[in-house]
Amino acid sequence: MSHVLEQDVLVITVHDDPGIGGRVALLAEIGDLIEGLLPASVVIVLDEAATTEATVGVVLRAHRLCDRLGLVMSVATHSAPARRLLDEANAETGGIRLIVHARADIAIATATALITAA
Repeated sequence: MSHVLEQDVLVITVHDDPGIGGRVALLAEIGDLIEGLLPASVVIVLDEAATTEATVGVVLRAHRLCDRLGLVMSVATHSAPARRLLDEANAETGGIRLIVHARADIAIATATALITAA
C-alpha cells in the first residue's frame, strides 16, 4: 500500500491482495491514515492484483469509517467485477454514498472538485 495527500484528498493505492489474514492489518493501516490526516476526501485506488473480495471487504469497512467521519470516499479500479461488487454492496448502505470510478485520475479530479465546490 502507498499513499499521497493531494490538495486535501488522501489517495491510497492498494497494490496487492491482502488475503484473508491480511484484511485486519490493511484496514488498520487505512484507518490510521484517515484518522491521522483527516483529509477532506479519500480516494482508494485498487491495482489489478488487489481486486479481490478480501480487498473489497476492506474498502467497504473503510467507507463506513469515512461515513462516520463525514468524509466523501471514492474508489477507482479498472476491474469491472470489483466495481460491480462495490456497487452492489453500496446499494445496501445508508449515509454518504461510495463513489466508484474506473479511472484513478477521474476519481481524484472529482474528489478535488467536490472539495472546491464545498
